[in-house]
Amino acid sequence: MTVWIIFLLGILVFLALDLGVFNKNAHVISVREASIWTAVWVSLSMLFSGVIYWLYNTGKIDNVDGLEPMEATIDYITGYLIELSLSIDNIFVIAVIFTSFQIPQKYQHRVLFWGILGAIVFRALMIFFGVALIKKFSFTTYIFGAFLIFTAIRMVTSKEKPFEPKKSFLYRNLRKIMPITSHMDGQKFFVKLRHITAATPLFMALIIIEFTDVLFALDSVPAILAITSDPFLVFSSNIFAILGLRSMYFFLAHIINKFQYLKYSLVAILSFVGIKMILAHHVKFSQWISLGFIGVALGLGILVSFLREDRAD
Repeated sequence: MTVWIIFLLGILVFLALDLGVFNKNAHVISVREASIWTAVWVSLSMLFSGVIYWLYNTGKIDNVDGLEPMEATIDYITGYLIELSLSIDNIFVIAVIFTSFQIPQKYQHRVLFWGILGAIVFRALMIFFGVALIKKFSFTTYIFGAFLIFTAIRMVTSKEKPFEPKKSFLYRNLRKIMPITSHMDGQKFFVKLRHITAATPLFMALIIIEFTDVLFALDSVPAILAITSDPFLVFSSNIFAILGLRSMYFFLAHIINKFQYLKYSLVAILSFVGIKMILAHHVKFSQWISLGFIGVALGLGILVSFLREDRAD
């Protein structure tokens, strides 16, 4: 538990520095600032793989699956890449939500900050129950695997409908139980209007972002459980991907539409991990194969997107 406590305290320190020091005053996040922070979080995530190797090599973590240090390190990196790649769709949805509620750019960071705190709690709960199910009922790997393959097929076959947050089930029902105003007062989530306290667009954007993150986690958590069922590896790779999502949003939000073929990379990754999960009790996939496949799939999706973009220009 010591390692878990230190890891969680480290996350809280990073978040406190983020809101209390680096982003104490609301401001527009420039592409340069976003690119620097994206590089920082990716670097920290990769450096943490060295910590993973040390923890599993020295036995300072409860190694429930009996992994070798290098196996644990590869599983962590693979899981991190999966979570990062599946976050791309989330970035597009967040951009739509901010546009719909007309959230000024200088306040978007605050919404994402609190959104990430909620995402950490929800992901932790989903990971806990997901790992518990796999450990207790081995047949759940077939269910998770089939669900991932179904998700991949749906991504290819279903027609994409524009997401409209204000027409969503959540927003329409929240309006029935609480006052909502279009008036904004700085970074406040609630404002006093005469004799009532009403939720501002910032709060509504936050709630819908939290809800959509839970929906995205239904894909991403089973996907990483196909790589490893070690709770610490699943949780740490998830958390680093989530922590880097904010800066990545400000870095990619304006160019996300250029990655047209990344969708097919995600389809390939979901299909691969789904098949791996279904065959888990019969065929042992090398960890290097998993890492290599995911890396190649992402690389090809990005490369083809850029090549097609250049030809279109």
